[in-house]
Amino acid sequence: MSNDTRQKLLEAAIQAFAETGYRSCVDDIAARAGVAKQTLYHHFSGKDELFTEAVKQMGCDIRVSLDAPDADLRTTLLLFAVTIREKVLGELGLSLHRVLVSEAPRVPQLVQAIFAAGPGETARRLRELIGRAMDEGRLRRDDPAFAADMLMSMLTGMERSRRLLGSLNPDDDSPDRAARIVDCFLRAFAPDRSEPSDQPAS
Repeated sequence: MSNDTRQKLLEAAIQAFAETGYRSCVDDIAARAGVAKQTLYHHFSGKDELFTEAVKQMGCDIRVSLDAPDADLRTTLLLFAVTIREKVLGELGLSLHRVLVSEAPRVPQLVQAIFAAGPGETARRLRELIGRAMDEGRLRRDDPAFAADMLMSMLTGMERSRRLLGSLNPDDDSPDRAARIVDCFLRAFAPDRSEPSDQPAS
């Protein structure tokens, strides 16, 4: 039951911090969780710890897996593209972005750690996938970090800005947008068939 209460408090804190940032008060969070304020302090030392744990969970919830056993590169990237767009451009992702940006001047090291554990970890795994594809000749050899940043920006960048500012384009919600972006990326990094492949001939 203790773990259930802690999770209820975390979920209530995520809601509160997503709506109003760090200025959310512990009384409101306890009320949302349906517990007394004393119970909140039994699980967390104060608002700083609660904020840290809540935003860490928000960051981890945004993290996206790139595991797609036996899938080809396009299928793997398309699954990734659809999922990252759902998470980053959804309410939770937009709320996390607002919180991290607004609190970065106050607690820069905490915000950096949260970013590294969530969105940053997703970007690291994408770099590894792209790097392997380049090593195997499935993508043109280039800087995997640059390529990963480019793909992430194509999938979320301008559209996130539009969503944050309430200025969507008509095709932002198009069901084929993720596929169009992935195919554009694959064309940009298509293997140069004039160069010798690293792979032995079959």
